[in-house]
Amino acid sequence: MMHNNDVNYLQCRDNIYYFVRRIPVDIDKFYSSNRISLSLKTKSIKIALHKCKSISQRLDDYWLGLRLQNLDIPALHLVQSNVDDDSPTLTDALDLYLRLKGSGKDRVFIRTAKRNAHYVIKVLGNRPISSYLSSDAGKFRDWLLDKGMTIRTVKRVFSSVRAIINLTITEQGINCNNAFSRTYMPDDNTVQSRKPIPIDDIKIIQSKCKEYDDEIRWLISLLSDTGMRLSEGAGLLKSDMNLNNDIPYINLTPHPWRRLKTKGSERTVPLVGSSLWACQRILANNNDSIYAFPRYTDHNKCNSNSASAALNKWLKEQLLNPYQVHGFRHSMRDRLRAVECPSELIDQICGWSNKSVGEGYGKGYDLKVKLKFIDKIRF
Repeated sequence: MMHNNDVNYLQCRDNIYYFVRRIPVDIDKFYSSNRISLSLKTKSIKIALHKCKSISQRLDDYWLGLRLQNLDIPALHLVQSNVDDDSPTLTDALDLYLRLKGSGKDRVFIRTAKRNAHYVIKVLGNRPISSYLSSDAGKFRDWLLDKGMTIRTVKRVFSSVRAIINLTITEQGINCNNAFSRTYMPDDNTVQSRKPIPIDDIKIIQSKCKEYDDEIRWLISLLSDTGMRLSEGAGLLKSDMNLNNDIPYINLTPHPWRRLKTKGSERTVPLVGSSLWACQRILANNNDSIYAFPRYTDHNKCNSNSASAALNKWLKEQLLNPYQVHGFRHSMRDRLRAVECPSELIDQICGWSNKSVGEGYGKGYDLKVKLKFIDKIRF
């Protein structure tokens, strides 16, 4: 919560907010001026308040340290001055994390963990994990925001760093707190959720996909009537497509070049409408590769970022509104709701995580029940 004092430290000059605060008398000997004046480099009162609170908190922490230096500490002569912090450094924690958690994970997982740990090292240094303070975490958060990251991205970075440190604390029995575990994150009302693609636009896209009839359009068609994530579809093998079954379906399993997001992502999805057409075209025309989409996938990786750029560009050219390919997944949930499909079944069709322990029991719905509802939404 913002303190009234923090608001009083704000000044606005030429529509730019500044942080202005006087140096307390008892510590002014440490400063060459009697006040601090910093440009917050923003015209937004909301962002200014957030930065003001962060700066004020860090100053309070620093000034407390200065005041403690002047205290008359009883029995100070008994304190050992040569005691070092022997907890593992952040680099040590990262190595342990990758050794224990990185087995079987793809390069994205390893690259992300390394990148986020190196962010911390760049800003705060490669220090023993028990030496980081909550004020350090606040400084790190502000640095990420100043880089232009959204709050959603900053939260993901913090989640990764927390996991790295928590694992080492638990594995090595270290008696310390994780400084990155309770850092305040401001709200971000500028983030817009991805929009579902309207039914009429889905019909237009599916029709145009059949006109173009190529690999990119097969992938779009496949996603439009299955609700799969882009990486799930782009990373398929042709052998994952089972068209000779009484109910044609896709068997979604992890592959070395493409892992699945959650345990619930491993599933079977019936094929109808455009998704069935797409699989038929892939198997009929793509005979030189084991991969359904060799343009984006090989034995080393599934380049879903490249696929996303190409698919989104084409969708933008075809539709008046700038919808993204992930919008098909949002639309799938709405389409299944419209035919009164049970929420638990929607989660199993689209691969969302279970919302309760009970939903994870048993084998789940079979293909016949899934087809009953998916068949109702095809055009």
